[in-house]
Amino acid sequence: MKIAVVGYPNVGKSSLVNRLTQTREAVVHERPGVTRDRKELETEWNGRRLTLIDTGGVDLEDVDPLAVSIQDQVRAALADAQAALFVVDARGGLRPGDEEIADILRRGNVPVVVAANKIDSPQDLVLAHDFHGLGFGDPLPVSAAQGLGTGDLLDRLVELAPDDEEEAQDDSDVVRLAVIGRPNVGKSSLVNAFLGRERMIVSDVAGTTRDAVDTPIEVEGRRMLLVDTAGIRRAAKVRESVEYYTVLRSQRAAERADVALVVCDATDGVTSQDLRIAELAMKSGCATALVLNKWDLTDPEQADLDHERARVAQKLRLRPRVLTASALTGRHIQRLLIEALSLADRSAHRIATPELNRFLSELVAARQPPAKQGKRLRLLYMSQFEVRPPRFAIQVNSRARLTRDYAYYVENRLRERYGMEGVPLIIDFPERKGKPAEGRNESAESKAKAPRQRGRRESR
Repeated sequence: MKIAVVGYPNVGKSSLVNRLTQTREAVVHERPGVTRDRKELETEWNGRRLTLIDTGGVDLEDVDPLAVSIQDQVRAALADAQAALFVVDARGGLRPGDEEIADILRRGNVPVVVAANKIDSPQDLVLAHDFHGLGFGDPLPVSAAQGLGTGDLLDRLVELAPDDEEEAQDDSDVVRLAVIGRPNVGKSSLVNAFLGRERMIVSDVAGTTRDAVDTPIEVEGRRMLLVDTAGIRRAAKVRESVEYYTVLRSQRAAERADVALVVCDATDGVTSQDLRIAELAMKSGCATALVLNKWDLTDPEQADLDHERARVAQKLRLRPRVLTASALTGRHIQRLLIEALSLADRSAHRIATPELNRFLSELVAARQPPAKQGKRLRLLYMSQFEVRPPRFAIQVNSRARLTRDYAYYVENRLRERYGMEGVPLIIDFPERKGKPAEGRNESAESKAKAPRQRGRRESR
């Protein structure tokens, strides 16, 4: 069951959501207006699953375009939910803004539970009585900071859940796609274009998105989870705590994703910060592609896509693809999603051992392994033993003879052969146990010669 968590700005909605879900996923700050987009978080209580939709604070008197967009997001959350959790500030008392929100909830067709937050001690319980006049039954006194009353609140929410609710789907086959990049490059616009609707708040003001927001979608008959993230600035430019934690959540979103699309501004080209973000995604184990968004704004005569691709191939070891798109016009939007699915498949693909050993033989024939002190490196056997990301083992006769240059040569040829551009690869070079191969061969030859020599002496 989905429950929309609504309320006036700075009443503690995100803090309460974090407490009920036992996470720190929702951004919390003492400054009002930090939460903007709606974010869904799951929890379980008494064997029942609940999905809490954290929303931005609603102030109907605020006519700022961003505040109006937040109000639209709250209405969308209420339309998608089966119940509403109305959070009020018990210490602040009943305010006109609470009455306005209550009026919106009364016109809805979902049950409403009132949570009087910030009741941090038993002496404050009487403060909850001020909210009986809202007309939604007995307000439940809770404390997001201390955890007081949260069990009773969850009991009340579970009572509202229908008995015939469907069981949760298996998420093992879902492709998780993180949309990451610098601030104001069009990540949220791109996510909205993927979905075909205004799911994320879009503004010309950099840093509008604060949370990493998950949204399910179906592409080519397959389930995908889109994760829109806050813009990642250079560490030296992160000046305030709220921005630090939003950037941290963006990095964590990349860590739990299968594929990352690093969105760049086509008018700027691929910047050094874009390359750093792509490196961050690939180090997290994400299959990665770079997207030059806002391609419709570039001058066709001056745009040099080949130059951008060559620069990326030179700077990034994983050699991710560089694609063009426009969230505004819809150019190549579907192609990006298909490429994301393809990257996920390549990251999860397992190559048969006989095929890998044929590849290894061709590799050695094309370029002989290096030698040190007259003894040559030998690549004996290759196999794959992990996926997401793919991990391979190439058994060698001596690790001391392996050079960095030859290891990169093996990796690059592996990418070219199996189309793994942008897919993180791990190649281990374990040394064969026991005596070196040369020593064993010499021993076997001497043993083979000995009987023949004895035989000749006996015949004499």
